[in-house]
Amino acid sequence: MSAVDQGAQGAERTLGQLVASATAEMSALVHDEIALAKAEIRQDVKRAGIGSAAIIVAGVFALFSLPVLSFAAAYGIHNLGLGLAWSFLIVGSAFLLLAGLLALIAVKKFKKVKPPEKTIASVKQTAALVGTVKPHPRPVSDQAVGVARSSS
Repeated sequence: MSAVDQGAQGAERTLGQLVASATAEMSALVHDEIALAKAEIRQDVKRAGIGSAAIIVAGVFALFSLPVLSFAAAYGIHNLGLGLAWSFLIVGSAFLLLAGLLALIAVKKFKKVKPPEKTIASVKQTAALVGTVKPHPRPVSDQAVGVARSSS
């Protein structure tokens, strides 16, 4: 046998080898898609966690402002410099201002959470590619036996 004949025989793979190869490649492709989705979702979960923490802290500061504002109203009669009541009102307002700032940060973080676009595009591309694959036509022989098909 010449080198050309050996290369031609080596190039022809059996149906079992082709199926095994296609299965392995499809499995690797699915694993890669899953890994990409995990990486993208991990980033969005981190952003959502930071946004959630900011909302919780904003709520805590808003709750802290209620007793401070209550004390400010209770001690409204007392004056010292600006007055004790004015001091408590300034502190309470600072807590509310801080709560508002944290709420804005949380909203900004939540707006950055988006779907895993790279994964979606990759899956669509893979689906389009798999959809265009056509099976190889089988050679028609004179000895082929027809298969009866039911109409149901």
